[in-house]
Formats: sequence, structure tokens, C-alpha cells
Amino acid sequence: VYVRSSLVQLNTPDDMRGLVSSVSGLAISASNELGELQSGVAAALLGPVGAVVAGGAGAIAVTGIWAWLFPELKNARTFEPQYRTNMDKKNLSSA
Repeated sequence: VYVRSSLVQLNTPDDMRGLVSSVSGLAISASNELGELQSGVAAALLGPVGAVVAGGAGAIAVTGIWAWLFPELKNARTFEPQYRTNMDKKNLSSA
């Protein structure tokens, strides 16, 4: 949670940070509720063990797909911002 939140805040331009943070919070809240529904339905259909195995396989699959679609997340090594504002660019060019 902390890593994701830090990456979102550091890699979002200042003027968009509030909007992006609110959408991120909404998505997290909704995903928790939807995950509970999905877990209950899976347990009813597959049994508890089947639901856990299917959930684990699904998590591994989604992680692999996400790593393939967004390699910059997989390759993130620091919390340094990856964007530059116009002011940063002006300051760097005058140095």
C-alpha cells in the first residue's frame, strides 16, 4: 500500500495529484468490496480450497499481465519522480 501510494504521489504532476489520489482511493475502496463479493461467490461455487487456489492463480496471472503491460512499474527502483514540470525544465536548462 505504501509503495503504491508513494509512486502515485511522486509520479503525478502537482496540478493533478488531488484528482489522481481521489480516483486511486475510490478504486481501492471499490476493489475491496468487489473482492469480497468475488471471494464469496467463488467459495460457494468451488468450495473454500478451490476458491483460494483460483484466487492465487488469478493474482499471479494479473501480476504477470500487469508487469508485461507496464514495465516501468516492474523496473521502478527508486521513489524519484519520473516527470519534470515546466519549472523544473527551465531550472535545469539555465543551470
